[in-house]
Amino acid sequence: MDFVLLLAALLVILVGAELFTNALEHLGERMGISEGVTGSVFAAVGTALPETMVPVVAILAGAASGNVALGSDVGVGAILGAPLMLSTLALFLMALFAAGKRGWSGTLQPEKSGLRRDSSWFILCFALGVGTLFLPAHWSLLRLGVALVLVVCYFLYVLQTVRASAALVACGHDTEAGAPLYLQRLRLGERLPSILLQLAVGLAAIVFGAELFVRGVEHLSHWLGISALVLSMLIVPLATELPEKINSILWIRRGKDTLAFGNITGAMVFQGSLLPALGIALTDWRPSSQVIVSVTVTLMAALYLAWLIGRGQALRPRQFLIFGLLYAVFAVLTA
Repeated sequence: MDFVLLLAALLVILVGAELFTNALEHLGERMGISEGVTGSVFAAVGTALPETMVPVVAILAGAASGNVALGSDVGVGAILGAPLMLSTLALFLMALFAAGKRGWSGTLQPEKSGLRRDSSWFILCFALGVGTLFLPAHWSLLRLGVALVLVVCYFLYVLQTVRASAALVACGHDTEAGAPLYLQRLRLGERLPSILLQLAVGLAAIVFGAELFVRGVEHLSHWLGISALVLSMLIVPLATELPEKINSILWIRRGKDTLAFGNITGAMVFQGSLLPALGIALTDWRPSSQVIVSVTVTLMAALYLAWLIGRGQALRPRQFLIFGLLYAVFAVLTA
């Protein structure tokens, strides 16, 4: 029964992702913005925002029930697991599907300045959040100050991304819809209300499918007998974040590399800044062996991605095999 639930959830997510990406392309085209803004801000925030509630609910529920430690473990695991999964497994799977059409030696051609911006902001914010793990608990004002800086950093990143849009559009990196709006088939036209309606329906389907997926994975996780912290790092992001990155798989297979990459790297900045800010403010935010392994693997993946971008050479799917290996290493070390 659990496997049937998982398959049904994936089908709902696929339909939702198709509706969402199609509507988002039309929204970006109508607004005359670059693919960087559409992928790194609109798509990334739209699909990552629902998952932000997972650690918040876990932390608050733990406090309400008196089991603060459990709530903190689940919250910290979900907070650190999301950027881990995005910077390793999500990038690997995107490259895997790209290789299916282009071969492992084919080229990936995202707009480099946006990718470089996303990578730099993520490393800065995530490293700042990780450093706060080692600050003494009684330095509460300094820790809260770091949380505030992380929030400010994210909004500065969004501002920088939006400001770069006009120049990118002028260079031919504007968002273009690859297919008619699906709601056109209901004779609703391609007006803004129709685009927003399809966007909302697609996002709702993704969230609903992700919730079904979580239930199925939760039942399987209890059977596997994994600790709350490790379970949250492995299962929660896998169940709630990864299915929604199907958007990137759809875009990469259609040759929309900037949108595909931006959907992942933009979510990395979101999850690597605002979520650690929540962790610092609402949990004890302290290091453990599993936490140290998680943040180390995440930073290694982010630095490797920054190195790939900084070389100025073509990106190829085979170079992304290391991301899958890093995720496997984490899973083995924490199992």
